[in-house]
Amino acid sequence: MGKIEVLDEETINKIAAGEVVERPSSVVKELVENAVDAKATAVTVEIQEGGTALIRITDNGSGMEREDISRAFLRHSTSKIRKAEDLQTIASLGFRGEALSSISAVAQVELLTKTAHAMTGCRYRIDGGIEKTMEDIGCPDGTTFIVRQLFYNTPARRKFLKTNTTEAGYISDLMARLAMSHPEISFKFINNRQNRLHTSGNGRLKDIIYHIYGREISTNILPVDRSLDGIHMTGFIGKPIISRGNRSYENYFINGRYVKSPVITQAIEDAYKTFTMVHKFPFAVLHFTLDTKELDVNVHPTKMEVRFSHGQELYQFVYETIRNILFGRDLIPEVKPDTRKETVKLPEKPKQTFPEPFEKRRLEAIQQVNPKPIIQNKPQIKPQIKPQTAEKPRDIEKASVVQTPPVTIKKPIEEPQVPNKVKETVQQYELFEAGLLTKEARLQHKLIGQIFETYWIVEYDGKLFIIDQHAAHEKVLYEKLMKRFRESQPMIQMLQPPMILTLSMAEIDLLNRYMDEFKKMGFEFEAFGGKEYALRGVPSDLYGFSGKEMVVELLDSLSGEADRIRVDAIGDRIATMACKAAVKGNMQISVKEADALIEELLKAENPYTCPHGRPTIIAMTKTELEKRFKRIV
Repeated sequence: MGKIEVLDEETINKIAAGEVVERPSSVVKELVENAVDAKATAVTVEIQEGGTALIRITDNGSGMEREDISRAFLRHSTSKIRKAEDLQTIASLGFRGEALSSISAVAQVELLTKTAHAMTGCRYRIDGGIEKTMEDIGCPDGTTFIVRQLFYNTPARRKFLKTNTTEAGYISDLMARLAMSHPEISFKFINNRQNRLHTSGNGRLKDIIYHIYGREISTNILPVDRSLDGIHMTGFIGKPIISRGNRSYENYFINGRYVKSPVITQAIEDAYKTFTMVHKFPFAVLHFTLDTKELDVNVHPTKMEVRFSHGQELYQFVYETIRNILFGRDLIPEVKPDTRKETVKLPEKPKQTFPEPFEKRRLEAIQQVNPKPIIQNKPQIKPQIKPQTAEKPRDIEKASVVQTPPVTIKKPIEEPQVPNKVKETVQQYELFEAGLLTKEARLQHKLIGQIFETYWIVEYDGKLFIIDQHAAHEKVLYEKLMKRFRESQPMIQMLQPPMILTLSMAEIDLLNRYMDEFKKMGFEFEAFGGKEYALRGVPSDLYGFSGKEMVVELLDSLSGEADRIRVDAIGDRIATMACKAAVKGNMQISVKEADALIEELLKAENPYTCPHGRPTIIAMTKTELEKRFKRIV
């Protein structure tokens, strides 16, 4: 065991800084919270290069006395508490006294501050925890912090930061939450000399929501205002129509502090059950006012987590409040007419309503006995496909389907017998062996028809094949989209007029960060001013699907990704696009469309499973069928 030594103050401060200052957004959070505690009514945050080069935070709060400045940068120096018992009644945002000492330990900090009654202000500089200068200076009331070269003396910490765009995105998200937590304060956020956020400070939370999330969300929110047993909850929840693919739109604040709580999160999401689809999350901006004795805010160095002394009662309060609001409202979404015109006109599906062959012959026989017209019950007699053999290649009807060169499917190497082998795997090998999807086999297919408006039956080589039209179409679209993405040759369907999207600041950052990937998929965007973007083009294979909905879902799914999106993550997104754009089960398609689908499936690299691993085709031999009917034993 090595010799035990007491660490020097500089090393202690750098270690402590690692707990509080994780990234530039941590600096902004601590300093803006100090400004709020100083009773500021206007706060401006300016950053450059993601906050690593410069963070400037200016407020019009109470300022600092000259004799307090130097002391404020010492560890555990604070004006918020005096003894441990004060933690039970703490109401301010910052209280540990670690923020300034931690920031100054890993950056070059300059402070300008002045109180209302002082004749002059004070300018103070401290680099890496070492005081440099203190001098009188003329400045307005309030405080300005200038933080330069964050982590300049801890390069190991700096290299683990994300790109400047990503770090700026974290600060953007933080500023949005701060604005929602304190609508009575005017917040301004400037990134690389561009204004990204500016709230009025008029105290109206709905105005903040409109400014951050746009018109569509702000017009689909419901007010919340309820008090019970010392708990007061106000704010807004979203109608189920604006549910999203992740929890980034769930915001709640306790006594003005943005926190995360499994109790509140579970209550909100449970209240929305049966109102939203699975894996969709609601929109909420809720403010809670609680007695400070009922919660513990001193759980984590970032003060992000809290504990409640009566968690079950709080859960029931939140759940019942939101549930009652949702049940008491007319939540039927209004469908607005779509006046857009598309430059690519897709052919309509032909209406084929002729009956299945045996049913047709039965009706003809009845007609000979009773010549009166027979009115068929359309819901009972479902459109079926007349059986036919492919003596010649069929015409492919879909104009938007782009042909790709056929891929030869190699016969897999035979494996030794393995006990308890999965039956589906055996069926897949049988499909390869049977060569169902080869050019030669296509000439001998007998397309029997469609059942349950979902599955197509094909007879070939003594086997009965059942094709899932959704899984098959999904795989065809997926392989086309992936091929074009890899080759950077998307096929784009232009929209005229374009579709206007109103995005939040976080979504704009995501869109700009992954713009190249969106373009490779086939989306075309153009900045439309402010938070609006014009969607001018979508992938041509996604006909019949809302480009706006797809973009929003892609942004939701990308919000948790790393700096550069991984290839497998792109595959997941494209699989989702293909799934949503593919023809669904319980949907009639014509014989020509089904035939074209099988033709396209023939050319896939792996036509036997959809992108999610489900089979596209299953098979049953004639022998198996005869065993079922006890023809053979």
